[in-house]
Amino acid sequence: MKLPLVTTLCVCANLALAQDVLVLGEVHDNLHHHRTQAERVQAMQPQAIVFEMLTEEQAALYNRELQGDSEALELVFGWDNSGWPEFDMYYPIFAAAGDAQIYGAAVPRDQARQAMEQGIETVFPEAEKFGLIDRLPEEEQERREALQHAAHCDALPAEMLPVMVEIQRLRDASLARSVLHAFEQTGGPVAVITGNGHARKDWGASALLAEMAPELHLHVLGQTEDDARLDGGFDEVISAPAIEREDPCATFE
Repeated sequence: MKLPLVTTLCVCANLALAQDVLVLGEVHDNLHHHRTQAERVQAMQPQAIVFEMLTEEQAALYNRELQGDSEALELVFGWDNSGWPEFDMYYPIFAAAGDAQIYGAAVPRDQARQAMEQGIETVFPEAEKFGLIDRLPEEEQERREALQHAAHCDALPAEMLPVMVEIQRLRDASLARSVLHAFEQTGGPVAVITGNGHARKDWGASALLAEMAPELHLHVLGQTEDDARLDGGFDEVISAPAIEREDPCATFE
């Protein structure tokens, strides 16, 4: 099937083919976004790729012998039980990875649960270093809680919203930590596959990277659908057609 070309909303002079870190945002279930990510990876030929979708343990199971076998790679990762969209959407990124080392940044479910119950420091020893102990500015906290409320179909009790924001911050920090580790080990460049929410430069993992390693040349791509507005201060935003999907909030009506 031939996919329609994306529409560029904001093109920066540098298309980020040779950055230290190239963050490639996505709407997780949009196959057009994954095609773009694969094209950027193919053009960049990074030394490392960090996936939000993989844990460290899953990423450690990757090897080049599996690169040409989508079914085998899906099985090794245990993708069916991951909760992410179909692996066929993500496989072209692996196929384009060349000799890149694969890193995982996902926070395992049991660790996320432990962080909610016992505190982030119990699962992320570098919490203070990554600013997770610091309180957010009130306006930002409110905006983040509103986004979490909408993302969960306005169904979460109010007392859960601050907790969800903290878990989102934990995932941002885990992603940033993995990127820094990948760059240190390989010398870069590093490509990052993640959702737009973690990619955003105003408060996502990209903001942490810019703060903790300002010497790195960072370029952040956001991907939207049908020219919809995308907040977050991205360096570049492109749009692709929206896909057909069921209303995830229909069950709450």
